[in-house]
Amino acid sequence: MNPTPRRGERSRLLFSDSDWSFEKLSRAYDAIETIALDDLGLDVYPNQLEIISSEQMLDAYSSVGMPLMYRHWSFGKHFLYHEQLYRKGLRGLAYEIVINSDPCIVYLMEENTMALQALVTAHAAFGHNHFFKNNYLFQQWTDAAAILSYLDFAKSYIVRCEEKHGLAAVERVLDAAHALMEQGVFRYRRPPRLSSEKEREGLRERLEYEERTFNDLWRTLPRSKGDGGERDEDRSVSERKKSLNLPEENLLYFLEKNSLVLEPWQRELLRIVRVIAQYFYPQRQTQVMNEGCATFVHYTIMNTLFDQGRIGEGAMLEILRNHSNVVFQPGFDDPRFSGINPYALGFSMMQDIQRISMEPTAEDRDWFPDIAGNGDWRETLLEAWANHRDESFIRQYLSPALIRKWRLFVLDDSAQEQHFEVASIHNERGYEKVRSALANGYDIGMTRPDIQVVDVDLLGDRLLRLQQTVKNGVLLEKESREATLRHIKELWGYDVSLAGVDAETGAMLYEHSTKQAST
Repeated sequence: MNPTPRRGERSRLLFSDSDWSFEKLSRAYDAIETIALDDLGLDVYPNQLEIISSEQMLDAYSSVGMPLMYRHWSFGKHFLYHEQLYRKGLRGLAYEIVINSDPCIVYLMEENTMALQALVTAHAAFGHNHFFKNNYLFQQWTDAAAILSYLDFAKSYIVRCEEKHGLAAVERVLDAAHALMEQGVFRYRRPPRLSSEKEREGLRERLEYEERTFNDLWRTLPRSKGDGGERDEDRSVSERKKSLNLPEENLLYFLEKNSLVLEPWQRELLRIVRVIAQYFYPQRQTQVMNEGCATFVHYTIMNTLFDQGRIGEGAMLEILRNHSNVVFQPGFDDPRFSGINPYALGFSMMQDIQRISMEPTAEDRDWFPDIAGNGDWRETLLEAWANHRDESFIRQYLSPALIRKWRLFVLDDSAQEQHFEVASIHNERGYEKVRSALANGYDIGMTRPDIQVVDVDLLGDRLLRLQQTVKNGVLLEKESREATLRHIKELWGYDVSLAGVDAETGAMLYEHSTKQAST
């Protein structure tokens, strides 16, 4: 039982019981903001905090956390899945959801206690918010000020398409586009920013004009083999690829621009899906850093408030209990183990950088001569948060001390061998290999299939040729690639082939075509 605080102590406390009110939330927000901006030096978008129910949180789950989203059956499926787990007590709901927008929108659960509301406010409204605004990937690939107005446009545009062309026709295009979202992003070159209001108005006018003048005869042109062969003699394959900017990594973009069977409104649906896919692309590359940043920020702010006497002991115990649950990391031999917890790894690395900056060992000085003992852990963390993604952050900052603490080791998984081999452990010779192997595990280029459009003869058979660059002998499952090719054919209108080529030797590992599936 917690002791009753004295009157003077009670007056300094931001809250003294578990019930929250908007007045308490405002007072806690102001205190958290002062520490975040003045002490930690964070730079954030303006915040918009909204209190939502569990039903609304489930709804946010189903629509990938966005406040505005078009209708699709998959969102309803996700809603029912999460709702059943929640109602049966098999899974809890997130305490908050934060949206990379300007202003930054933070959803807080109404079931949270006041202590928890303070914790998640520091975590989301300042930790995540700072990371969204300052990390180079989010600056390069997203436009926080435009995303909400774009989603509003997308939602209303899809509704108009459903009214004009029918729900089934729109759903068929969205189904195929959703199936290809993983291959619907630019990885190595920057896409154009989201359209402004004026540009979107011009887009609406252009689409209406194209739909009025669209000539359906184009798709009925015969596939003339003779004409195609003669033209190929005049124009080389390399010139053809150059004119189409091949190879192309963004499959949805290529289909949007070059499909011969899509009408203007269908092309715009593809663009909507790939813009949303691109918006989430940086989040897939920075989960460890993003969650680590937010967790470190809330931990530091809550402890500072406790040291200032603004949070009582009972509330701090509740905060620490929730914090411990978030950063819990089961061992590899624990039945609960499902991989490395990004909250735990990120938070540990942030704390380790703080230690190296303030109290380095001789080993730290050898490994991190630029930051060891610099005495300014705040600036060191701000620089790391701004200029790295998970892969480069781990490769740069994972220390031997943390490798030992986490007892990390490397398993060599060869497709030709029946057993795993422990290739490197946490010792002097293994540090570099362990760090490199862990970093590679967060490199999208290493973990996601690399599939590109490599050739198509628009004046010949119109066969769309795709190629997967196979790394480490990891092939796509046969059923999965056949289903994916069917979706591509739905949007392309003609046959599609996919070849797997070994990244090191260039040897052909497999080849599959929709021609084979139809025969």
